[in-house]
Amino acid sequence: MRVSIDTHPGGTNPNEDWVAGTSTLAIVLDGLSTAGLNTGCRHGVPWYVSQLGSQLVAALAAPDRTLAAGLAEALERVAAMHPECDLNNPGTPSATVAVLRHRGEDLDHLVLADSPIVIEGPEDYSVITDLRVDAVLPQLRAEVEKHETDTPEHKEALQRFVHAQRQVRNTADGYWVASASPEAAEHALTGTTPLREAQAALVMSDGASRLVTEYGMATWPEVFATLRAGGPRELIDNVRKVEATDPTGRRWPRYKSGDDAAVAFCQW
Repeated sequence: MRVSIDTHPGGTNPNEDWVAGTSTLAIVLDGLSTAGLNTGCRHGVPWYVSQLGSQLVAALAAPDRTLAAGLAEALERVAAMHPECDLNNPGTPSATVAVLRHRGEDLDHLVLADSPIVIEGPEDYSVITDLRVDAVLPQLRAEVEKHETDTPEHKEALQRFVHAQRQVRNTADGYWVASASPEAAEHALTGTTPLREAQAALVMSDGASRLVTEYGMATWPEVFATLRAGGPRELIDNVRKVEATDPTGRRWPRYKSGDDAAVAFCQW
């Protein structure tokens, strides 16, 4: 498997996305925004995603280990790295997870939260994603989307939304992400695709996928054509060009003017 990767921050803050590619793995993590709220951790989200990503690559070095078991092990290892932090804080650093693994004649996948994997087949495109978060707190979400980005009203609404999300994060009544407990791995969506049914695949954070899913400014065939012509950086550049036409989120209401984006493009 040949993997091309790139990631770029959406603004001036440190990038909270993380991406890696090997001959058998493509991994994307998207750190959850803290909205300026306390996390109980002195390290921060960029540290968390870099540690989790590295530990996940190591845990999945054994090809017979399932992706969920590898994620659980990685979560446990990272938690052990900072026991002095309050890992029971509902805002403890967290991330979405998307993993694609080439194993023999198959492709294994794992997604936890809304970083999607798209598999290009001979005739169509399969989108694998976990959108349970979209069903949570729709009224507070709508309140955020009423305001232009980077305004005091938007910031206050976003903080209320994130605070409420934290109360149902990693619970049966909410949605699941990678954080401090290995239990989250049990709730990931996993599956296998025969390699013969895949011409290429794309693993990405929602900061990149929104070009199709939220902005509607490209189709999946167009995205794969872009990747073949200019690679992951051209795809991310296209996202930024679209966002630049709507910097305050009037046309496409969102949490940030530009979100961090990470892309792993897989070919055989």
